[in-house]
Amino acid sequence: MKEIILDTETTGLDVKDGHRIVEIGCLELDNFVITSKKFHYFINPGRKVSEQAFKVHGYSDEFLSKQKKFSDIAEEFLKFIENKKLVIHNASFDLSHLNNELALIGKKKINQDVVIDTLDMSRKKFPGSQNSLDALCKRFKIDNSKREKHSALVDCELLSKVYVNLAGQKEPLFDFKTDDTKNLNFSKNEISYFKKIIKPTEDELKLHKDFLKREIKKNFF
Repeated sequence: MKEIILDTETTGLDVKDGHRIVEIGCLELDNFVITSKKFHYFINPGRKVSEQAFKVHGYSDEFLSKQKKFSDIAEEFLKFIENKKLVIHNASFDLSHLNNELALIGKKKINQDVVIDTLDMSRKKFPGSQNSLDALCKRFKIDNSKREKHSALVDCELLSKVYVNLAGQKEPLFDFKTDDTKNLNFSKNEISYFKKIIKPTEDELKLHKDFLKREIKKNFF
């Protein structure tokens, strides 16, 4: 099961005020494990960053003016997320900005049906509690010290750990097997775990009993 952890940074809060995306970050998960595949771009929004947004992410107008425009990276982005679920925290915000950018260049909008909102998940799991990304990191004891400013990729890394905890998958899925390992084939990005029970032989049991009688004068065996 492959999913995409996604986060954006913008020039401001509302697309109705003409605000645009300045950064997109995506990480791929395969059965709740991060793979080597990622998508990340800073984007020239074609407008000034609001003072409030600059305080959040710190991307200046000068820096962003040197980046690619959304239209330059749109096809690569759509190919990266194709046929995968999107995991987003407060999805309505990111989705409104993404769909605005797609609409501006005549592309089909992203359907809400492919989106998993971790904010909704956390509200259902912890009603009445603080459910910001920082609050959830604190709840699940996830180190978020790198998050001095908002950054799409850093936030994706943190969200991937939060999502695993919210989904009740604190470890990669276990695949318990009794077959010999020589017949197992692991793909590059696949992580499987199993336990093989090894029973002692009769000779090993006899040697163990002899050792206990010889070395331990008082024992309970």
